[in-house]
Amino acid sequence: MIKDAEAAREQEVAAWFGERAENTIETSCARVFLIGESAFKVKRPVDFGFLDYSTLELRRWALERELTFNRAAAPDIYREVRRLTRATDGGIEIDGEGEIVEYLLEMRRFDQNGVLATQPWAIDDALEDSLGRTVARFHAGASLRPQGGGVSALGYTIRSNANLLRGLAPRLGKQAVERLVHETDLALERLGPLLDARAGEGFARHCHGDLHLGNILIENGQPILFDCIEFNDTLSDIDIQYDLAFLLMDLDFRRRRDAAGRVLNAYLDEAARTFGEGLWTGLAALPLMLSVRAAVRTHVWAYTGDDEAARAYLQTALEHLAPRPVSLVAAGGLSGSGKSTFSRVCAPGLGSAPGAVVLRTDEIRKRLWGVPSLQRLPREAYTPEMSARVYDQLFQDAELCLKAGRSVVLDAVFLKPEERARAEVLAKTCDVAFLGVWLEAPPEVLRARVAARVDDASDADVAVLENQLTRDAGEITWRKVDTVSAFEDEARALAEAMG
Repeated sequence: MIKDAEAAREQEVAAWFGERAENTIETSCARVFLIGESAFKVKRPVDFGFLDYSTLELRRWALERELTFNRAAAPDIYREVRRLTRATDGGIEIDGEGEIVEYLLEMRRFDQNGVLATQPWAIDDALEDSLGRTVARFHAGASLRPQGGGVSALGYTIRSNANLLRGLAPRLGKQAVERLVHETDLALERLGPLLDARAGEGFARHCHGDLHLGNILIENGQPILFDCIEFNDTLSDIDIQYDLAFLLMDLDFRRRRDAAGRVLNAYLDEAARTFGEGLWTGLAALPLMLSVRAAVRTHVWAYTGDDEAARAYLQTALEHLAPRPVSLVAAGGLSGSGKSTFSRVCAPGLGSAPGAVVLRTDEIRKRLWGVPSLQRLPREAYTPEMSARVYDQLFQDAELCLKAGRSVVLDAVFLKPEERARAEVLAKTCDVAFLGVWLEAPPEVLRARVAARVDDASDADVAVLENQLTRDAGEITWRKVDTVSAFEDEARALAEAMG
């Protein structure tokens, strides 16, 4: 219950800004007043239990934390905490000498149309890659929180979801709610040891906490993460994969599974430069994390009165917990044959949302060499010894993913028969379905494609291709796909057949 004095204070501040603001953005816990090139955020005097802004000092505390936390990812947006003070004439002024009426956070105003939630359909390949890598770098630089993450942190949200959803069951469907609560509890119990181990391995960090499309801004083609959680450490000191899961779930729910998968794979390639094997084994918990994020959205939308959206999220939460077949697809062929295109088109249809992990030797080589994925490597990075090391890493990462229940697509030349055989043996070892695909095109087509490449992890040029054309690949027993004409439909059909 808001005290009368706090309610009066809120009304006075809103009226003062209302006379000056060009527009006002309102949420349940804050107002943002847009004036000129600035945006002024004022916390509302509310207490939701998990969030308490009921006093002036609590609001100051929250704003100062918001400023500090958000500067890590959006330093150009968050400026300073300022004061609304009582003027000598009894009115209000900013940063005067009188009594403090309210605290506010000044930010740089930005174009709301640049927020991804307004245009999820406009996310292209380059932005998906940039977004995944931006989040990975943010997590790599985040402070360790070994007391966070694990069963405790995720269980906190799961219990909160259960209580809130049961209260909404008459509107959302009691049977569906109870099924979700039951299956979520079973998944948490099964994955508990993994989650707790990750907390001790450096995967529990001070994260964004609210990383959905409404909190990602695109400016000059680059993603900026903003408006992270500052009011409750239990919601922000979490597993980095659970932080990422909100973005993946949001994209997938908006029917952009292709984008979600590309974001995931860019994230994994970048994060693998910082994190160890737990990055891959932790994928076993991704379906649960996606489901929990969807469950949060279920009660959020229900409390806004949109039961149709809430029921859709509830169904999504259940679908994320449903088991899916795991498979291994290997896409081989000479440089320019279309392996990466095939892999990206095929991946969303394989296994659990948002699809298969795509492991590409071109990216692994850059990772092992310690350079960005688009930086060209010197000749010594392509020795037989280095190439053997790249394939070893490819199969090691793939095995960890498969054992974690995540389907995998291998994107490599696979020119040697023993490399192709090794992929087939891996599938048998992990007891998963296997499909080997050999992509083909005439030499003149391959030459033209390789010569036209820009902004690609592959360093292969026409000279490399000419060398490949002279080598004997041995008997190709994998399914051959002609890539001269459009082959995307065939890639999707093959993925659908794999389940």
